[in-house]
Amino acid sequence: MSPQLERCCLLLVANESFANAEKDLKMLTGIYVPHSTQHRVLERYKFSSPSNGEQVEALSIDGGNVRLRTPLGKESVWRNYKAVKIHNQVAAAFFQNNPDLVEWVNSQLSNEPITCLGDGHDGVWNLFNQIGTNEQRREVLDWYHLRENLHKVGGSLKRIRRVESQLWQGSTVEAIAEFVGVRGKESENFQN
Repeated sequence: MSPQLERCCLLLVANESFANAEKDLKMLTGIYVPHSTQHRVLERYKFSSPSNGEQVEALSIDGGNVRLRTPLGKESVWRNYKAVKIHNQVAAAFFQNNPDLVEWVNSQLSNEPITCLGDGHDGVWNLFNQIGTNEQRREVLDWYHLRENLHKVGGSLKRIRRVESQLWQGSTVEAIAEFVGVRGKESENFQN
């Protein structure tokens, strides 16, 4: 297979399914390359990881699900992936491969502090725990999920609004003080 044809195969399968790439390649070039051959081309191809030339100051990690194609009439299959964004620089996604995500992020880090922004999901925080050192990392819960969890703590709406305002202004000590003496598992978690 010529390098140019190989690049065409990679481009088409990146944009759609192997089966559709087979049809499109035939239509565009007049050359028939079976979907199974295109799959083998992709599997042996070594993609270089994106690299970052600047100092990393902040990153976000989030997870999601992708639906895999199944034969008609069969139940859908969903698989997990994680994506990481080094703010203002580069992004990468890893399909069921958390160790490579952690290795890639750690290869981008310098010794400077880094802000890690996440949604509070255990799968995200477990990855943050493997990035850099405790001294390098500042873990931040994103605003949407912070507010969502604040409402789980409970209490009067007046107090929740007051705490939201304090948190928005960066007054975390005052916000936590609002819950001193409040009973319940959620408030204990908020204070820790």
